[in-house]
Amino acid sequence: MNYNVENSVLERYELGAKEHQPSLCCPTEYDQSYLAVIPEEIIEKDYGCGDPTRYVNLGETVLDLGSGAGKNCYILAQKVGKNGQVIGVDFNDEMLNLAQKYQSEIANKIGYNNTAFVKGKIQDLQLPLSKVESYLNLHPIQNLSHLRNFEAECDRLRQEETLIKDNSIDVVISNCVLNLVKTADKKQLFAEIYRVLKKGGRAIISDIVCDEDLSSEITNDSELWSGCIAGAFREDLFLEMFAEAGFYGIEILTRQDTPWQVIDGIEFRSLTVRAYKGKEGECLERNQAIIYKGPWKKVEDDDGNTFYRGERMAVCDKTFQIMTKENSPYSSSIIGINPLEEIPLEKAKNFNEHSQIKRDPKITKGNFYQENKTTNKKQSCC
Repeated sequence: MNYNVENSVLERYELGAKEHQPSLCCPTEYDQSYLAVIPEEIIEKDYGCGDPTRYVNLGETVLDLGSGAGKNCYILAQKVGKNGQVIGVDFNDEMLNLAQKYQSEIANKIGYNNTAFVKGKIQDLQLPLSKVESYLNLHPIQNLSHLRNFEAECDRLRQEETLIKDNSIDVVISNCVLNLVKTADKKQLFAEIYRVLKKGGRAIISDIVCDEDLSSEITNDSELWSGCIAGAFREDLFLEMFAEAGFYGIEILTRQDTPWQVIDGIEFRSLTVRAYKGKEGECLERNQAIIYKGPWKKVEDDDGNTFYRGERMAVCDKTFQIMTKENSPYSSSIIGINPLEEIPLEKAKNFNEHSQIKRDPKITKGNFYQENKTTNKKQSCC
């Protein structure tokens, strides 16, 4: 690659903040009711390929990676309400200035101010770039000693003045930005998304994917990189990136039917993916079971556990909670079966994650049986 990815992206989007760049935009339908309070300048200079905002709820804290002109943030400001919070991260000064330009005006329209725009790289959400710039203004780098001091200061800032703290965000969204990060930094990018999310939090990412590996002619074209093409994820590997970072419940929410572009026979289209954080922790035996409803004969989870349609399969407490809790990506396909006699957490022993055993119904009769087993009464079904 004979060009600097970050410089190419920065220059293209600096121009996009000044003049509308239609080639950067993959047409997307938004809820018009949320756009009414947003100035036209923001709308026309916003570039994306999907609408991750539709999957965000009242009261949540949301981080928008590559927030650009701020359209998604201002939609989210209305969706999360006055008790929610929206943080936009971008490293393009032109875009940040445009987003902040109308911050007070929009706050007055909706009746509260719950947005913040901060300067940072989305693959390094620990480092506050505004503080880095302040340091460099006072301590310009002129030799290797200065460089070492600068690197030490960056390490200190990451630890002591972290831009986005660990486990602090309910939802991370991004709209056609992850593909703009250079390939060498993409693994770190997904790790950062995972780090900042709370346990149980989720990432909702709209991005451009391709159906085949990209040719060197495409990846070596700086115009195609800044245009969301040369850095596109291969569709299957995009989902695998979430899995490698530790996410669970990974699913495609929307997939563009007709390709946005076709170059050298390779199709490029928009994909929106949702993935959850929170499968860390001990696997404890509490005698719970789940039943997979179907329609498939069997399914396998991300940890290699197989669940057979209609069978009471033994699971640990962690898996039981993940699969049955409200808003779980699995809950519509799963029936949770509580044990006849509950084992307190403090007395629970380790569960063999890959035992693949069925629960005896006598162990998982549930609360109804517990309440009625001593009455010896026949129960009518009608």
